[in-house]
Amino acid sequence: MIALVGLGLGYMTPTVVFDTFGIVSDTTGGAVPSAYVLALVVMALTATSYGKLVSVFPSAGSAYTYVREAMHPNLGFMVGWSSLLDYLLLPMVNALIVKLYVEQVFPTVPSWLVVVVYTVCTTTLVAITMRGTSRVNLVLLAAAITVMAVFVVIASYQLLQGEGAGTLVSTRAFAGPETTLPLVLTGATVVCFSFIGFDAVTMYAEEAKTPRTLPRAIMLTVLLGGGIFLVAAYVTQLRFPTNAPFGEFTDDPLPQIGHLVGGPLFQALLVGAAFVATVASGLASHASVARMLLVMGRNGALPGRGLRWINPRTHTPVVNIIIVGAVCLLAVDFSLELISACINFGALVAFTFVNASVIAHFAVRRRELRTAGEWVRNAIVPGVATLMTVLLWTQLHSDALIAGGVWAAIGLTYLLVYTRGLRRPMASLEE
Repeated sequence: MIALVGLGLGYMTPTVVFDTFGIVSDTTGGAVPSAYVLALVVMALTATSYGKLVSVFPSAGSAYTYVREAMHPNLGFMVGWSSLLDYLLLPMVNALIVKLYVEQVFPTVPSWLVVVVYTVCTTTLVAITMRGTSRVNLVLLAAAITVMAVFVVIASYQLLQGEGAGTLVSTRAFAGPETTLPLVLTGATVVCFSFIGFDAVTMYAEEAKTPRTLPRAIMLTVLLGGGIFLVAAYVTQLRFPTNAPFGEFTDDPLPQIGHLVGGPLFQALLVGAAFVATVASGLASHASVARMLLVMGRNGALPGRGLRWINPRTHTPVVNIIIVGAVCLLAVDFSLELISACINFGALVAFTFVNASVIAHFAVRRRELRTAGEWVRNAIVPGVATLMTVLLWTQLHSDALIAGGVWAAIGLTYLLVYTRGLRRPMASLEE
């Protein structure tokens, strides 16, 4: 289970709390921790749904598998297609974050070169071995969390010395002068991006030695990740009540946060930790989306024999890995705010329908509503989670809604052609 939790946390990239801090602080009026609290509640409820469904459908494919089996193959394809958007863009956003780090620390290095070198290295490593990727991920994750702990200690000491808000205990971190509930909701849609990765644990359901540990691994990933995000966001918000100290670098203030808290030396340490955490996330997300393409290709949901091909020497889906690497190269020209919003579009669609699938499978199909406990587990909790994910989805950036709508339209067009106008369903999941 440790390896699975490490995979999920590595996918989530703990240091991303600093990358998006400027954006979320501006969005919420200086209440980043409140956005994380709300997102953590939604993600914990959704993690419960993933845990219930992975126990019933212990196959790779995540939301795609659960919706197609619990509700309908065609709907499963559309949810899988939507979640494919965030899976494809997550490796790219890691390349984008690395580019932003280098631009601030080494401004003379060409951005395109950073993206190309990063993409070639991660693609090669994942193509050589996915098992080795898991081990590397755990080492990089441990290093990043250690440096984050050092940051919390230093920033806490500075708060006690009168820096920032001048106190270590204050509700000011949860509600700034201009904070409102709608602003916190909007901020929560942004920080949902930080949690994306706990669901990736389900992509390894077929390899888990004891599938019953998967629900616990999923929930533990959410709670540990949420705890790390919340502590870091709380201390950072008190240390930097406004974005003014970051100057022009609010899009990704992590290097500035490191410099302002500990000078050039700690800046180098924090950027280094963030870099290795981002690489860990890049490796985990790259491997996971390659597996998702493999599942959808194997089931006939996506065309092309190449998607189903496993290299007999490396035992990895090399074609899929190369496709993901090609998408990563697009990081040269996009902003972090836009791409994170597009990722959240696909993720929130998947989360919504996974929660709804619990109701469809346990409450409707199995009719497990005989006791008060079953009503809570199979209808009320997933129902509340569904409504909350829909609420967050409505707060997405308009550009993300447009981009996600176009992506969904492409998937719907393919579905209509494949199913001859919905006259036949997608192929059944292979056993």
